[in-house]
Amino acid sequence: MTAADQTWKASGMLDGRVALVTGGRGGAGRAICERFVAEGAEVYAADLTGEGSIGSVGAPGTFLRLDVTSEDEVRSAMATVEAAHGKLDILVNAAGIEMELTIEETSLEQWNRIMAINVTGTFLPSKYALPLLRRSSHASIINFGSYDGFIADPKLAAYCATKGAVHALTKAMACDHGPEGIRVNAICPGYIDTPMLEQFLPEGVDSAAGRAEAEYVHPLRTIGTPTDMANLVNWLASDEARYATGQLWVLDGGLSAQIQQMRFP
Repeated sequence: MTAADQTWKASGMLDGRVALVTGGRGGAGRAICERFVAEGAEVYAADLTGEGSIGSVGAPGTFLRLDVTSEDEVRSAMATVEAAHGKLDILVNAAGIEMELTIEETSLEQWNRIMAINVTGTFLPSKYALPLLRRSSHASIINFGSYDGFIADPKLAAYCATKGAVHALTKAMACDHGPEGIRVNAICPGYIDTPMLEQFLPEGVDSAAGRAEAEYVHPLRTIGTPTDMANLVNWLASDEARYATGQLWVLDGGLSAQIQQMRFP
């Protein structure tokens, strides 16, 4: 979904804010960058590539190459923001990967890789953003958790472990840095219409049939979009959410509110 397809009207609620979004060229990250730009923020889309999963034409924000697992690159990225603005108002840790494996099928190399990207990739940007966030009167960190940090999907053992870690880290950061005026929250999406959802469908399942089944298991009978995620992130980044911190905001169309539903022929 592009900026032209949005159902919201920009209100300028982030005018003058400086934001950095890791994974900013991915499906969800790109939507967040689009929303932040529309709301008046100066946005850095930090990612490994400027192309992204949905192209680079009209890509929102300033591209900043960043490997979130590299301490040197994270330091350099924050130095770039500091040199240009002297502060950071919003950090969104959206970079992440998924692996569909049981622990028996997961190699140590794979385990270390997903932990490095999903967990260390949340830790490092947050750690080195803190000095810049302390200079803001509107400091907000939004991490990417998942409903898989609460309940588990089959064959997502390492992914579930990383999201549980992000949830706990979010609460710890909120407690440690709340007295400094820094709010920390996590959004916990369910099924979202991104390339990662296509990867999650079983091999051999038609994409249309798989999507229909994914929609069926949700009480709302639909799956989420990157724009849905961007809407929640935008609110958490704004002053409207000034009293919201240390929370795990589930955005899953009601999926985790019910037991699995049986389908009879």
